[in-house]
Amino acid sequence: MGQAEKLRMLIRQRAAAGESTELAVELLKAAAVNGGSWTGVLADVPEELRALPPEARTALADALVAQYHSAEAGPIARGNALTLVGVVTRGLPGDRLPVERLEALDELGRQNSFWYGMRYEALAEAELAAGRALAPAVVAAFRRSALDAYRDESVAALARKLTEPVLNVGEEWAEQAMRDTRGAPGWQALLRHATTATAAKPTRTWEQQARALIEPLGADLVRSTLLPWLTLVGRRTFQLERRQYEADINNAYDPCNANALRGLTWLLALLPPHPDTARALGALVETSLKKVAGLGPRNPKVANAGVTALSRIDGEPALAELARLATRVTYKGTAKLLDTALESRAEALGLSREEIEELAVPAYGLTEVGRAERQLGEATAVLEVQGGKAVVGWRNAAGKVTKSVPAAVKRDHAEELKELKAAVKDIDKMLAAQSERLDRQFLARRSWPYAAWRERYLDHPLIGTLVRRLLWTVDGTTVGFADGELRTLTDDPVREGAEVRLWHPVGHEPAAIVAWRDWLERHGITQPFKQAHREVYLLTDAERATGSYSNRFAAHILRQHQFNSLAAIRGWRNRLRLMVDDSAPPATRELPQWGLRAEYWIHGEGDGYGEDTTESGSYLRLSTDQVRFYPIDAPENSAHCSGGEYQMWLGTGAAPVESLPLADIPPLVLSEVLRDVDLFVGVASVGNDPTWQDGGPEGRFREYWTRYGFGELNQSAETRRGLLERLVPRLAIADRCTIEGRFLHVTGERHTYKIHLGSGNILMTPDDRYLCIVPKADPGAAQTGYLPFEGDRTLAVILSKAMLLAADTKIADPTILSQL
Repeated sequence: MGQAEKLRMLIRQRAAAGESTELAVELLKAAAVNGGSWTGVLADVPEELRALPPEARTALADALVAQYHSAEAGPIARGNALTLVGVVTRGLPGDRLPVERLEALDELGRQNSFWYGMRYEALAEAELAAGRALAPAVVAAFRRSALDAYRDESVAALARKLTEPVLNVGEEWAEQAMRDTRGAPGWQALLRHATTATAAKPTRTWEQQARALIEPLGADLVRSTLLPWLTLVGRRTFQLERRQYEADINNAYDPCNANALRGLTWLLALLPPHPDTARALGALVETSLKKVAGLGPRNPKVANAGVTALSRIDGEPALAELARLATRVTYKGTAKLLDTALESRAEALGLSREEIEELAVPAYGLTEVGRAERQLGEATAVLEVQGGKAVVGWRNAAGKVTKSVPAAVKRDHAEELKELKAAVKDIDKMLAAQSERLDRQFLARRSWPYAAWRERYLDHPLIGTLVRRLLWTVDGTTVGFADGELRTLTDDPVREGAEVRLWHPVGHEPAAIVAWRDWLERHGITQPFKQAHREVYLLTDAERATGSYSNRFAAHILRQHQFNSLAAIRGWRNRLRLMVDDSAPPATRELPQWGLRAEYWIHGEGDGYGEDTTESGSYLRLSTDQVRFYPIDAPENSAHCSGGEYQMWLGTGAAPVESLPLADIPPLVLSEVLRDVDLFVGVASVGNDPTWQDGGPEGRFREYWTRYGFGELNQSAETRRGLLERLVPRLAIADRCTIEGRFLHVTGERHTYKIHLGSGNILMTPDDRYLCIVPKADPGAAQTGYLPFEGDRTLAVILSKAMLLAADTKIADPTILSQL
């Protein structure tokens, strides 16, 4: 006879003999031994107890109440007694332990979900039987628990009964939606219909029902009501208790509400096209893909629904959002949906994917390149693109510039002002996306017919603000834009041509590159990213010796999550390394235009779970190894996450594919791939963190930190050095600065300081004592004057530190003063 059967027999015998107290004690002991869970040998106990005669259950319930209140009972015993009271009193008169039950349910409402073996549904059933509704937070906990893959049917059955409220509380958008629809049956029905969106795409029946619900409310009212809800997505109204090693649930979506969000995107796709709809859906996609610790993207299903909705909406705004998101989204599933949507649009219009992306860039009301004027009553709004940002200035009726929005505009033109502010935000987001897209064009092998290029790029009201700050080749002649014309190095105008390409310094003589840098400086042009000053990575003697791989960026220690984000932005595919017994491929970038795949070999660093990992087990740091190139269709390499040799996984009978000789890689490809890797190291290395002078955990990275933080300059730092040699003589502190070797020397009143040109770390002479200054999130470059390109944060950090240290007697920060 098994243990479970013995327990069932014991229950029947004790109940028949009227030994309720003894049975209560034995049940509580058995539950304690079983970890408080009614699973395994105790799984059938609840049903066995419910099968007892009413008089036996009544006696047992009273005995359990007595045990609950006994002095010997601890928290676990009281919790089990409370659950068992709920089990055995179903259908019995009276309400036992109601206050205690409410307290337990209130605590449950602060949890994300619970293990079905705790049988908390017995508490809920008892509360419902007493004629009281469950608190909304408790309803939410049961609904979330019912979605657990390992739930018991009893939990799911209870959740199906809990139809109110229509959404789970705890998320700001859901609570606002319920407030807005309270007392309105038509709106309630529409919101409830949205919660049924549990599939990847809406069915025809779902859409028919949705249209029938939308019609009496009116499409415009539905849109204007729904869109404000989406702006609140991602915010919580109260925090759930997070268990150890659990994902950051308070930054994730409630899974039940996520279905409703998906339904709202489907509803919006059924409405007439509107710029606000496209804008809101694009923002929802990005919000839904934000990373959550221990989970990954917040909710890819909602992001995918947003993309699907955008793909079904006609018009320029929706297409623009799809194109913008395609440059920003790195999550594989959603990126694939975006690709499919853009490919479908391109095919429908008889265009290439690249052409549809170019045509999808809207003007956002700009009437000329980077500028528009809009009359709002007697005031004039001047919208201008300055660098990578849009700004709005105001003139009154007399043409005088005003510092703020005129009161009459706020009063009489609120809607137009709201749309103008929205356009500014849209322009900023699109400029960032298009700058990244253009920066990736170096490896795209693109060329354009001159006329099409002028229309889509040079003279486009928005993207023209970026294009006119870059260098191009027209029929092989390098040109830049200045004084209203395309011009050669000698400022001769170029007004026609056949083929246009994006200029890259690879293949050009150093003297020609320097000459174009001078030309940009002479015309005061700040490029949106490094082009004329772009680092060129040529094959080294060491790489000729190794032949098929580069060790140039090996033996670095990188912050894994920062590296992973950078890799995704630059078009690399990577998997986070976890401290588990698993393998992973290297970070890879596929280059289909060249038939190549680049690999950067990396490993998780450290062996202390919790010290070298996050709570969810992903490594905090990586160690780096070789860069290799393979044919794009070569089998994938992989290695254990914690280290070891990379090996190629082969099919039956397949032969391994060797990595390609670096000498055979086209110079442009080699340079751009190594530049990406240099960027990963330069940004993500622990060596450029000024707070890491102790070497991190157990000081084991101190040698690396010192070597990187003050060692030889890499290629990007050498470029920075050359630029500083030109910039420093123009600074107000030029007489206090000199550049020597790897350092910018700054003479203060207290000390002389050496700022490393690679890391931005500082040493103080004469004894090279380290000075820790943590830069602000945005160090800026307000006092540095002209800079030839945007985006080098380390350059801005170095210049801001130099400004600070040149006037070291004015430093008031106590943390810095204590080191001086």
